Amino acid sequence: MGNTFFFEWEVALMQWIQSWLGPVGTAIASALSEMGEQLVCVAVLGFLYWCWEKEYGKYVGLNVLVGITLNPMIKNIFIRRRPYFDHAGIKCLKPVEKGADIYDISAQGYSFPSGHSTNAVTLYTSLCRYKKNRALMIIGIILPLLVGISRFCVGVHYPTDVLCGWALGLIVIFLVPALYRVIKNRWMFYGLLVLITLPGWFYCKSADYYTAFGILIGFILAVEFEERFVKFENTRNILRCILRLVLGVGVFFGLSALSKLPFSKEFLDTASMASYAVRAARYCVIIFVTMGVYPLVFKLGDRVFKRKG
Repeated sequence: MGNTFFFEWEVALMQWIQSWLGPVGTAIASALSEMGEQLVCVAVLGFLYWCWEKEYGKYVGLNVLVGITLNPMIKNIFIRRRPYFDHAGIKCLKPVEKGADIYDISAQGYSFPSGHSTNAVTLYTSLCRYKKNRALMIIGIILPLLVGISRFCVGVHYPTDVLCGWALGLIVIFLVPALYRVIKNRWMFYGLLVLITLPGWFYCKSADYYTAFGILIGFILAVEFEERFVKFENTRNILRCILRLVLGVGVFFGLSALSKLPFSKEFLDTASMASYAVRAARYCVIIFVTMGVYPLVFKLGDRVFKRKG
């Protein structure tokens, strides 16, 4: 299942790197790879939006979420098999889905383009595009490079997957803000983003697209709801930041578990349009509550801190 296409230099480069990598190199590459995980992206976005500066969080958040939605749309067109599927000399040193068979393509996903590389660009390079300073500029260049390189070091992507993942990320972080500046009506802007990402419903066969689409819609609804009805204030207080993040993560995972209860595991694991629709709806609600409704708690917490102060 899937397509195999590659350049000979990619296979030779990956085999040469892995021959020199060793246990320490593998550990370093795996750690760098984690910096492009969606969970890290969510944690950074939570900190920016809940604590540091809402507008900063919205800017970075839209870039990241459009990127994570477009990436599986492209993957489901090319359906490229991961390198270690077809080359005995390339080892899978960090599976995408740890508990699953590394040769189960439905669990490990497709290879082209690299999602981690796209995530790293849309997250870290967005940080320095919004706030231009030297430290963020270094982060915005170095981290995406290291994350991308780590992906073919651990054998789960070809170098061309990484190059195209970077390219997709760069397109997103320039295109989305440009559209926002040109389209003055926010709902028209949001509608265009939805139209751009909607075609995946007609052909995508991997759950990551439907998860990302639901998160994108939930995020859009949440920021509009918050701006109209909640209007919480950001904080630079370390204790408040920690509390907001810890409680927010708890709300996210709590809602994730609760939203699965009405459905059987067998249904949720099926590759059917019904299960995909439920997945998208679940994540839409989870993100809407976590990003839009949960901040109502901040006002109560701020009052408690003011009384103690």
